[in-house]
Amino acid sequence: MATIDAQNSQDNNTLPSARNPLPPPNTVDSQSVLRRLQSELMALMMSGDSGISGFPEEDNILCWKGTIKGTKDTVFEGTEYKLSLSFPNDYPFKPPKVKFETTCFHPNVDLHGNICLDILQDKWSSAYDVRTILLSIQSLLGEPNISSPLNPQAAQLWSNQEEYRKMVEKLYKFPKA
Repeated sequence: MATIDAQNSQDNNTLPSARNPLPPPNTVDSQSVLRRLQSELMALMMSGDSGISGFPEEDNILCWKGTIKGTKDTVFEGTEYKLSLSFPNDYPFKPPKVKFETTCFHPNVDLHGNICLDILQDKWSSAYDVRTILLSIQSLLGEPNISSPLNPQAAQLWSNQEEYRKMVEKLYKFPKA
């Protein structure tokens, strides 16, 4: 009996239990997140990508403000959008929450600024960074996924680019080109 208890005691020291749980996979310490986001900020600033930018808000590296401009030859040409990016404590293993702060009439953006973009949800990868996110959203502006709309009115109107452009111009009070 004593040998069985010794064996069980030894096994309890090597196997996970309620008293000694294994750490969850993909845990990140706050210094790693800080270094990652600082590195991403530098890469974004050095990238020279036109039409996108992003910077942390004041003293909180986990909260950023981003800007994207509508690309040339799309109905969004000449528009500029502000976004908020909120990074979780386990970034980059979980995606940031990204929302439009500027009103955006788009099939994949709802009235509250929420964005339907697969890389911000189930297709997220820790290989993505702020630059990738902003470029993807900028690309989404001109190439929406109308089969998965958050804004059905915008999705329905998308097929008629002339009418869609009128709606965007009306919302942003652009002069006609």
